[in-house]
Amino acid sequence: MNVAEMIVETLHRAGVERVWGLPGDSLNAFTDALRRDGSLDWMHVRHEESAAFAAAGEAAITGRLAVVAGSCGPGSLHFINGLYDAQRSRVPVLAIASHIPSAEIGSGYFQETHPQELFRECSVYVELVGGPEQMPWVLEAAMRAAVEKQGVAVVVVPGDVFFARAADRRPSAPIVATASHIVPTDGALAAAAEMLDSAENVTILAGAGVAGAHAEVLALAERLKAPIVHAFRGKEWIEYDNPFDVGMTGLLGFSSGYRAMEHCDALLMIGTDFPYRQFYPSRAKVVQIDLRGEQLGRRTAIDVGLVGDSGDTARALLPLLRDDRDDRHLRRSLDHYRRARTGLDDLAADDGRQPLHPQFVARLVDELAADDAVFTADVGTPVIWAARYLRMNGRRRLIGSFTHGSMANAMPHALGAQAVDRDRQVIALAGDGGIAMLLGDLLSIRQNDLPIKIVVFDNSALDFVEVEMKAAGIVNAGTHLQNPDFAEVARAIGIPGYRATTGEELRSALAEAFDRPGPALVSVVVARQELAIPPTITAEQAKGFALFALRTLLSGRGDELIDLADTNVLRRLLHRD
Repeated sequence: MNVAEMIVETLHRAGVERVWGLPGDSLNAFTDALRRDGSLDWMHVRHEESAAFAAAGEAAITGRLAVVAGSCGPGSLHFINGLYDAQRSRVPVLAIASHIPSAEIGSGYFQETHPQELFRECSVYVELVGGPEQMPWVLEAAMRAAVEKQGVAVVVVPGDVFFARAADRRPSAPIVATASHIVPTDGALAAAAEMLDSAENVTILAGAGVAGAHAEVLALAERLKAPIVHAFRGKEWIEYDNPFDVGMTGLLGFSSGYRAMEHCDALLMIGTDFPYRQFYPSRAKVVQIDLRGEQLGRRTAIDVGLVGDSGDTARALLPLLRDDRDDRHLRRSLDHYRRARTGLDDLAADDGRQPLHPQFVARLVDELAADDAVFTADVGTPVIWAARYLRMNGRRRLIGSFTHGSMANAMPHALGAQAVDRDRQVIALAGDGGIAMLLGDLLSIRQNDLPIKIVVFDNSALDFVEVEMKAAGIVNAGTHLQNPDFAEVARAIGIPGYRATTGEELRSALAEAFDRPGPALVSVVVARQELAIPPTITAEQAKGFALFALRTLLSGRGDELIDLADTNVLRRLLHRD
């Protein structure tokens, strides 16, 4: 058995089912071993960045190790953006980066890079294999690091080492993630209970770390009479079947989530690394629960920090809390949420005008999608509409580059999600800038026969960038996109394409695209001047918007301000407390 064959066998024993990548000469021994073994599918893509995003999407869906492989130099370098996303999303991905011949390392050889250095910042483990004796020790260490630390591990293998005879060694048990119960000490739990019991108005902020702890967090909310605000990555895990839900806060959130946090005198953070300091309460005591102790207090000052699993810690904390609390804070927060939700839903109506409101597009996608659909969303305005209008129910999933914040993630994330289950509906909400950036991998959808549904928000602009320019007082420049008809592009590739400019066309196109077997793309012409205002505006942002308006008038582009007024932007701007 050579090293390449040993790698394939080890991956198969660990439950890996496929490898994403693009072949190249330095990877030939590995792809040949895959072909001859036949137990793992080779998922060919047109760009290595898409391969890495696809592996991240697969790992997010399954929770298990996903694998990506690429050739030396420029090939594996293309991984880096997708691997950063996987690392920051904390999903287990193994990257096999082939390298130039061993004897040439350090000589400035053709396509030479130093991948073990380049990938260090976006990985929990990275190592260069100098010879076959290091295998399988390095491979197993990398796989264990990925699954136990929930991150990216990179193994750099020179092309000649793949061909070398593998070391003779008894294999370890299949490498899969272990399960543990982690609970804070009795003293730490008592200190947290004392602080929460002394507060009158408690609010819970829940993040992605509450996955699997839905019932436990709701039990805490019931005992504390606490509204639950969620961070974006917590949406799919805590929003559904939740009588304490008051929505999101942060740049993508809305007023009720912000108010529930600002009006509390104690904030209980559970499984969240919510990054935006300006949205934390200004006067509240803070108790934080996180499995990773290094994250305690790194976003806001805390008063009690607990290291533990969200569900286990919530169960241990619950009996220590008093059960005679007043519910006025909860009732006020829920009333505010109902008003805010009504206002948001009003913005998602089809008013018969063109171009369509993107909010309406997202609401209609939500309405027509399957109960167990997987949604992926591009960074930019698609994530805003996904955050506000896609309804989670415990079966649906929502995947995106929510921490790394990369453009062009929706389609390749969908590749990985769909490969796991070809019978499950996977819907990519793509921006026109995002879809264009990795447009070639529409071919990967066709080639791998993946029935992904893509909805393109086509406003001929990098819209979120324009919003940021407005807030900074800058006249929009360099953000216009001269787009093709994406539906025609899809049809040229062999994917059914639909273009919608009216509400009636959109409903018909989505219904047909979602119902048909195989992939489909729906391109929707949406309003460009559609501001998504965060739940709190700083004085500097208000000043910036005023400067934008003045400078736009002075530059002779007053028609853009007319467009803003025509889409009722001022009503949206004022839709808050």
